[in-house]
Amino acid sequence: MTGAPGPFAHPALFYGDEGEYLAGTVPFVRAALAAGDPVAVAVPGEHLRLIQDALGADAGPVRFLDMREAGRNPGRIIPGVLHAFADAQPPGRRVRIIGEPVWPGRTTAEYPACVQHEALINAAFRGRTATVLCPYDTRRLDPQAIADAHATHPTLRRAGGGPDRDSHAYAPADVLARYNEPLPPPPDAVPAVCFEQGSLSEARHLAAAEAARLGLTGGRLADLTLAVAELATNSVVHGGGSGTLAVWAEDGIVVCEVRDKGHLSDPLAGRRPASRDRSGGRGLLLVNVVADLVRLYTGPEGTTVRCWFAR
Repeated sequence: MTGAPGPFAHPALFYGDEGEYLAGTVPFVRAALAAGDPVAVAVPGEHLRLIQDALGADAGPVRFLDMREAGRNPGRIIPGVLHAFADAQPPGRRVRIIGEPVWPGRTTAEYPACVQHEALINAAFRGRTATVLCPYDTRRLDPQAIADAHATHPTLRRAGGGPDRDSHAYAPADVLARYNEPLPPPPDAVPAVCFEQGSLSEARHLAAAEAARLGLTGGRLADLTLAVAELATNSVVHGGGSGTLAVWAEDGIVVCEVRDKGHLSDPLAGRRPASRDRSGGRGLLLVNVVADLVRLYTGPEGTTVRCWFAR
């Protein structure tokens, strides 16, 4: 499947060094400014500074975001970065965004969520008048990340110039299916606590107590408690009426996981901005907002949601 022309464009930009990075990003920003289009740059901090320095005095109207902070959890990038900027602009105006969710140093736990994010942008912005340009470091990223970029972006761009070309490997649905993989079980010594409607409060308090014992404090502890409350409630309401909860620590991070027998049919669940005319569907969105990373697996046997919280 190739990228047919339309109001939404989602090219991958391949670069090999700083010069190529600037050659691919700065003209994109300048073209937006010349057209009077709103433009945002959401990239890791070191790249943010490169673009700001290259733009000089012209950087004023540009919205800059450090993707290491705004997009630490890839699950919050669509609602909290891309849609947050696009939805705030006047209707009918093309919105242009540079978004770099995949950079060298992303962990093996984070990477699948990054690829799923890239695949879902196409559905999240279908029909919108917008361009989201995604840079990829061909020198330092794993070859699999470059191959995945071909599969999640309908068009491809080289930093040296020339027209965009269709990606003949473009297959976002296949990517989503491939990275919807069962998560490894919690460590053997970690007990799984069963919960149902009548024990939601008890499960929440048990999770908070265990997270506090493992070193989570203050706002981070409140965030985990909120995530557990939302996930457990979803399990009771939508996941068969019950579920299991586990909390443990790994590499300085507290992890919580909720499993149930429900099936999540909407791949954009938790990634759509909150809607005023919809009272439901905000639980997973809240979880994506407060967690440092969210990984999800859903299949015929049930759904697992795992969240990471840095201590």
